[in-house]
Amino acid sequence: MAYDVASVRGLYTSLSDGWTYLNAQAFPQIPERVSAAVARSFRMSPAITRPEPAGGSHSRRSAGQPEGFAFLHDARTAIADLTGATPDRVVLGPSLHALYSALAAAMRPMFRHNSTVVLNNADRPELTAALLRTDAAPRWAQADLATGELPAWQYDTLVDGTTRLVSIPAAHSLLGNVTAVADIVDRVRTRSRAWVVVDASAYAPYRAVHVDDWGADAVAIDIAEMGGPQIAALIVRDAAMFGRLEPLGHPSATGAEKLAQQVSPGLAGGVPALVEHYATLSEQPPAGRTSRRARLLASMSDTAAYLNSLRDDLHTFLGTLPAVHIVGVSGEAADGATIDRVPRLSFGVRGVPSATVNQRLFANNIVATKTPATPLFDDMGVPEMGGAVTVGLSPFNTTGDVDHLIRAVASLA
Repeated sequence: MAYDVASVRGLYTSLSDGWTYLNAQAFPQIPERVSAAVARSFRMSPAITRPEPAGGSHSRRSAGQPEGFAFLHDARTAIADLTGATPDRVVLGPSLHALYSALAAAMRPMFRHNSTVVLNNADRPELTAALLRTDAAPRWAQADLATGELPAWQYDTLVDGTTRLVSIPAAHSLLGNVTAVADIVDRVRTRSRAWVVVDASAYAPYRAVHVDDWGADAVAIDIAEMGGPQIAALIVRDAAMFGRLEPLGHPSATGAEKLAQQVSPGLAGGVPALVEHYATLSEQPPAGRTSRRARLLASMSDTAAYLNSLRDDLHTFLGTLPAVHIVGVSGEAADGATIDRVPRLSFGVRGVPSATVNQRLFANNIVATKTPATPLFDDMGVPEMGGAVTVGLSPFNTTGDVDHLIRAVASLA
């Protein structure tokens, strides 16, 4: 079925305030289904589950325990459906930084005195900082300064037998560039037994995630970046991998409990609602009983096609403004490059500070964000341009939103 953006907009009550929200990379709007689920979960999480009168294979095993225990289990199951994994491979955490820090600490037995980790300047700085706390010596993969692309070929020389961990983003959170994750993983596998951890937070709101197809050892997702509660998840390739980790809490902890993090059951109750939200963005014709994963794949396929068309319009129309420079897209060095991108981009207007551009957008009821400083953007010369503004599209955005942005930018350019 065709993507019905009008119906999707009806799932977000916050859109009635008159603003044009183009800041999904920083503050995504929360679907009404999710906010209602979180409110209910906070209310019900301390309540005690009533015992069932009879036992059996389908009876509730959590009888006598707070409802919050079930919310945590349901959140892990929902994330498993979101990523094509199984619940026993999912670890919940309060943030990506906390999960990366926990993983680095739990991998301590795998590091030796000459161990190395391979990082890059395209990852989120806070995640890189968490991995730099290991005793391993860092090696650096560099993104292309013209396009922001993270080339896979450089891992042929960066990775060797001393490498224990490789970190990469599935997509750049500010540029939208999609990384060739499977290619990098294959190159790492031929040279090392290092674990590859992938940050899929900027990828998951726009594309279906297939963790097994990537082949990475761990995939991390910030649920809040998808419009959900402030929870993150780490999904490992195989539950047996937990056996190689050092417990961070109780010494007898096993499985995912080795990386146990304190997560609010009230927040966890909103995760299944978020996954269900993405599974119903595009209604599919009934074809018998279908799993949530199957519905999610069909819905995300339609959503990706719709948002890709908006992305193309955004790049095309912004690119026609002579004073506008789209970071990683405009310029002779990037001319002709064919890079897959999710619908996010950063741009600047020559001769106009980014703060002024952002103020003009705000005056026109458009909400974007001033691009934060990152090592990659510094190397790409964004500060010399006067800074940049980042735009991130959401499933509820329309061609009218894109046109509105172009008109506002054209008044400056």
